[in-house]
Amino acid sequence: MNSNTILIVEDEPNIAEVVSLYMRRAGFQVRLADDGLSAIASLEEQLPDLLILDLMLPGVDGLALTRWLRERSDVPIIMLTARRHEADRIAGFEMGADDYVVKPFSPQELVSRVKAILRRSRPVERENETALSFEDLRIDPQKHLVIVNDLEVILTVREFDMLWLLAKHPRQVFSRQQLLERVWGISEYIDPGTVTVHIRRLREKIEPDPSNPKHILTVWGVGYKFEP
Repeated sequence: MNSNTILIVEDEPNIAEVVSLYMRRAGFQVRLADDGLSAIASLEEQLPDLLILDLMLPGVDGLALTRWLRERSDVPIIMLTARRHEADRIAGFEMGADDYVVKPFSPQELVSRVKAILRRSRPVERENETALSFEDLRIDPQKHLVIVNDLEVILTVREFDMLWLLAKHPRQVFSRQQLLERVWGISEYIDPGTVTVHIRRLREKIEPDPSNPKHILTVWGVGYKFEP
């Protein structure tokens, strides 16, 4: 039995049943919630390893729940939604979702996405890596710690991994595809727009002026690079 626990938050019983069935078949332990409030109660009791979250929920909706959780944890989140508009997907990513699946979807593909995200959901052991220090920024890989102007900044796992990858290779340009493969470990299931949103969130956390960044720079038409 897989030790990973999946919390499925879905108010449509048929969808919840199918997703639960496929997750259990894949060896995951499953918990269920059918609205935002019961999901919060479940999360407060014990955090899962991954959250599958319907965007449209009664009471506390998926975006509000994602915002609430991101203030407390970096547990990976896959959003389920019937909405196909790019603005909705970007809103989910900006709140902190890791992936976005549009209904109707293939349950087996959802299992593949869950497995891929879980492979990259925990900080990588970096026993032999030393901290990187710059004028206003320090990145400690062993403590998973980022200090900006003497203040600790809380990053999600993927934000940290992206910053570490870029900072370890100063001035080297990485395309969005390369970042997906190096940080997420996959590229075929994740929208490249995810990288753009994560770069924006990272800049908001470490840059003194996110609209005019000094460290994480865009190389137009190519990708992103770290400037020491």
